[in-house]
Amino acid sequence: MTERPGKLAWLAWATLVYNVLVILWGAFVRATGSGAGCGAHWPLCNGEVVPQSPTMATIIELTHRVTSGAAGLLAIALCIAAWIATPKGSSVRRAAAWVLFLEITEGAVGASIVLLRYVGTDASAPRAIWVAAHLTNTFFLLVALVICALRASGVEASTEPASATRRRLVTIAIGASILVGIAGAITALGDTLFPSASLASGLAADASPTAHFLIRLRVIHPILAVTTALVLAGIAGTTLLGSPSPLLRRAAIALVVTQLAQIACGVLNLVLLAPVAMQMFHLLFADLTWIALIVYSDRFLAEPLTVKTTASAPIGTPAA
Repeated sequence: MTERPGKLAWLAWATLVYNVLVILWGAFVRATGSGAGCGAHWPLCNGEVVPQSPTMATIIELTHRVTSGAAGLLAIALCIAAWIATPKGSSVRRAAAWVLFLEITEGAVGASIVLLRYVGTDASAPRAIWVAAHLTNTFFLLVALVICALRASGVEASTEPASATRRRLVTIAIGASILVGIAGAITALGDTLFPSASLASGLAADASPTAHFLIRLRVIHPILAVTTALVLAGIAGTTLLGSPSPLLRRAAIALVVTQLAQIACGVLNLVLLAPVAMQMFHLLFADLTWIALIVYSDRFLAEPLTVKTTASAPIGTPAA
């Protein structure tokens, strides 16, 4: 029994890493226009279990479906392992159950996008809404995976409620990050459907009132991204000044570093006209930033934080 918690933690972290890889491959499906590779069929691919003469688009889409199915099997294995290794009422069990639920909804949203034909060259508003829903579900899936991995590793939540100030800061940080992610997903869709011949023509299209709405929405993403990065850097900087927790300080550093890398990738993505490889790197750092934010938020709400002030009072504690 003494080895089980260690093995469970390993399984939880491995499941998180694997899901990030699945997310990246899903972005590759979208960036290469392969979402319609299996037609409007699900779970079959072009009406077949195994296509006999698949195109490259079919291979890419089918690979995504297979790897996504494997993620579901990992979620089931994680739930079973959590039920075996932890007692009733365990936070690990609850987190693992959320992982399985969100894996199911992730698959349901993906299947709906295929069956409703919001793939390929479709540039409708409903497709943008479904893309936003898919991204939101993915973000919450990563939340469940991170929390499950932390709890399986022995990092527990606080038994005392956090201050109202900390809760507000976390709510602002998470809400803003979700909006940035949604804007980024819609921007990536616009880049795929309406590629620019040059940077100048792309910027001109962004400002044109007659351009497609997916093109005109592209300007929102960098504004939200930079604003959110400044907010997160400010919160993380406060932590670095006064946190006694090594894990919280490491999470703050990771949050700042991944944000900087994400912005750098975003700039290169713009200058290089959104090549597939750069889109993948941009998404990777977006996912790593989100993971760092979840770890940071979990520890920020759970562990004491003192800031070097005259009164030496914790954040959120009223002055005497």
